[in-house]
Amino acid sequence: MKVVLAKSAGFCYGVRRAVELAEAEAARGPVYLLGHLTHNEQVIRRLEGMGAVTIETTEDAPEGSAVLIRAHGEADSVYERLTARGCRIVDATCPNVTRIHDIVRDAEARGRVPVVIGEGSHPEIVAILGCTKSGLVASNWAELSSILEKSPDLREKPLTFVSQTTAIRDDWEKIVENTKKVCTNAEFFDTICGATSKRQKEAQEMAGRCDGIIVIGDRRSSNTRRLAQLCAQRCPLTVQIEGVEGLDREQFQRVCTLGITAGASTPEWIIKEVYNKMSDEIMEIEQSFADMLEESIKPINTGDKVTGTVIAITPTEVQVDLTGTKFTASIPLSELSDDPDVKPEDIVKVGDTIEAQVVLYSDRDCEIRLSKKRLEANKNWETVENAVESKEVLEGVITEVNKGGLVANVKGIRVFIPASQSGKPRGADLEDMLKTKVQLRITEVNRARRRVVGSIRAVASEARAAAAAEVWNNIENGKRYQGTVKSLTSYGAFVDIGGVDGMVHISELSWSRIKNPAEVVSVGDPVEVYVISFDPEKKKISLGMKDHSQDPWTVFTSKYQVGDVAPVRIVKLMTFGAFAEIVPGVDGLIHISQLADHRVEKPADAVTEGETVDAKIIAIDNDNKKVSLSIRALLAPAAKAVEEAAEAVEETVEEAAPAVEEAVAEVEKAVEDAE
Repeated sequence: MKVVLAKSAGFCYGVRRAVELAEAEAARGPVYLLGHLTHNEQVIRRLEGMGAVTIETTEDAPEGSAVLIRAHGEADSVYERLTARGCRIVDATCPNVTRIHDIVRDAEARGRVPVVIGEGSHPEIVAILGCTKSGLVASNWAELSSILEKSPDLREKPLTFVSQTTAIRDDWEKIVENTKKVCTNAEFFDTICGATSKRQKEAQEMAGRCDGIIVIGDRRSSNTRRLAQLCAQRCPLTVQIEGVEGLDREQFQRVCTLGITAGASTPEWIIKEVYNKMSDEIMEIEQSFADMLEESIKPINTGDKVTGTVIAITPTEVQVDLTGTKFTASIPLSELSDDPDVKPEDIVKVGDTIEAQVVLYSDRDCEIRLSKKRLEANKNWETVENAVESKEVLEGVITEVNKGGLVANVKGIRVFIPASQSGKPRGADLEDMLKTKVQLRITEVNRARRRVVGSIRAVASEARAAAAAEVWNNIENGKRYQGTVKSLTSYGAFVDIGGVDGMVHISELSWSRIKNPAEVVSVGDPVEVYVISFDPEKKKISLGMKDHSQDPWTVFTSKYQVGDVAPVRIVKLMTFGAFAEIVPGVDGLIHISQLADHRVEKPADAVTEGETVDAKIIAIDNDNKKVSLSIRALLAPAAKAVEEAAEAVEETVEEAAPAVEEAVAEVEKAVEDAE
């Protein structure tokens, strides 16, 4: 017969930590164990023999005594009662369980309803529910479905789901899948212990290749019962025992390959007793118990490079089952990637193999924390050092702006970029570059001092030079480009057409007559331009912006003819008159004699630049594209009307004069008679 021992058999790190704390406290003096420390009577009797005392309630603990909280944890009210009695609390709550307590407290504080998936009577579940006032519990989907049917309003409420650490993963995943179909606002935290998942998966695989299975553990232990259930599904000859005294070797006489596993509450010495008894007649042993046990508790040190399998992903971390050990570790989101906006599931998937570096190992707290980005950063130092010689262009994210320049994160390494190498003009504000992705070249590396210097400007200059070469190789008259206005002068605008600046003369900016390019464009404006001429030797390009698809003269002649009155804008004053814009690109001359209905000494006495006036078109020269305008022509009819009205008044006065004189004489005579 061949005997195979599961690598994950025996104490999980949470139970081991609780037992070790109890042993240490018992050595110092009396310690009271609140509730059964673990589901294994032999372990409890051993601890009681060392001076530990098991109690059932907080009132059983003498005031001021040391009380140990078991790995299952306790409700908040228990801590309050022990504190009120002045007891010294030795908290052996498994870190995985503590995390669940934090989740349900936070959920309730956010107005959500905590839902715990597990056996309602299990001490771990009782403790979790003791951290919330509104929590619900269900052991499986059928029970949860019944709760939702009785309280339909729950489907619309914000629900937060957590799981008992020893739950079967298939059951949890079924609940998650079904709940998402019926609940509109639910969030899920996979809190199944990685060690439990690993133990269950390993037991199932072993059961599939063995003729007989022995599961060691207390019958009250839920995780031991689950192991036995899972093994029995694949191996009919599955026997659960609590210790060597319950072992009957005759049951396995016809077994060729025997597998042995154990629950998380089973100590190594009990497993060894069973293993040795079954090994008395073994002819072939794959590996000694001592070797397997040593491998299962392989030490881990801070700084080690480890490999593991992703077993769960939460919004804040990734849980990893470390290869070759019993341990489960976590990678906080901040240690998974340099991108602050990235989601864990965008980087890894459950089942992926991942490499990381140990950044925290606490045997006391059973906590292992890993960093993927730090391991990658160490690997990337060589890449960054080689980039100096190879002049490879690297990509980074600007994480800081300071007086000296910028700081970029390049492959997890801090790279300083002097302001002069930022690619921006001297004195420019660099704040808008924060959190942007940039391409840069590494110019200096001092790994001992962890100092790296880079240049964005070098990459930008080369890119601009390459773009300029491309422009000069393909430029031709009439070719159109999408450009950006780089600067303005009094005589035009300079436009970047992709690595090369061309000049648009002020006369080519618009059909309208303008005095300053700023009337048409601003620095930074995207514009479409076309090549008028270019000189490769002098590296000069003349560009145009005016749309030649519509001739201004054609627009003018289609709209106006001689005799029409048009609103025109005075654009320039001369000694002989004023030029006025009729339509963009077509100006007409108002001669000084046509500016008013009276003599003017100079045009400024009648009109001003920028003023809009009505003028009559008095002549059009199509051959020379010239137009004559007149303001006076519009004023003459009005002057004639005033003159005619004055003459009429004068005639009326003359006709009425005799009658007036006769009336005056009669008045004078009447006065004399009266006297």
